[in-house]
Amino acid sequence: MDNTYSPKQFGKLIGRTTNTLQKWDREGKLKAHRTPTTNRRYYTHDQYLAYRGLVAPEQSLTIVYSCVSGVAQKPDLANQVEALKAYCQQHALVVDEWMSDIGSGLNYQRKQFNYLMELVKLGKVRRILIAHQDRFVRFGYEYFEAFCERHHTEIVVMNGESLSPEQELVRDLIAIVTVFSARLPELRSYQKVIKDAALQKDETGRF
Repeated sequence: MDNTYSPKQFGKLIGRTTNTLQKWDREGKLKAHRTPTTNRRYYTHDQYLAYRGLVAPEQSLTIVYSCVSGVAQKPDLANQVEALKAYCQQHALVVDEWMSDIGSGLNYQRKQFNYLMELVKLGKVRRILIAHQDRFVRFGYEYFEAFCERHHTEIVVMNGESLSPEQELVRDLIAIVTVFSARLPELRSYQKVIKDAALQKDETGRF
C-alpha cells in the first residue's frame, strides 16, 4: 500500500513507542487500520498529518500557477495567465488563487512555488493548473507530481505548445554547461558550439 506506515515507522514519525500506539488503538484515541488478509496494523499519511494538526478542514483549493525565467519574459507571463483563464472558463473550473513567479525552472527557491508546495503538504490543495510541465519545474517533474499525488493533489497540465518555454530551456542549458565547464576544463571547448546553436534557434525558431 502506498503512503502507509507500520506501527514502528509511525511511532518514529510522531515520537511515540509502539506500546503507546497499541494503547491508543485499544482506547480509540488513534485507531490503526488493519490489512484485510493478515489483520496487521498500519497507519496512513493522513493520520500523520491529522496528528500534527496539519489537515485542512476541507481540501478544496484550486490554484493556478504560472512562471517565466526572467523579467524580460513578463509578456509571456501575461500570455500564460490569459491562456489559463480561458482554459478554466472552458472547463468550468473555479480558481481560488492565482500564483506566479519570475525565476528559472532550475531554481527551486521560487517564493510562490515553495508556498504552493507547503499548501500541498498541508493537505489544502485539490488541484494545481499549469500551462506546461516546464513552467512548473525544469527537471524532476515526476518527483513533484508524485509528491502531489501522495497529498491527494492533482496537477492539470494544459500542455499548449505555444506556452512551452523552449528559448528559456536553451538559456538554462547554457547556464548548466557554463557551470560545469568552469569545473571541467575539457568541456570548455564545447561552450561556443552550444551558444552558437542557441543563437541560431533564437533567430530561426528551430535548430
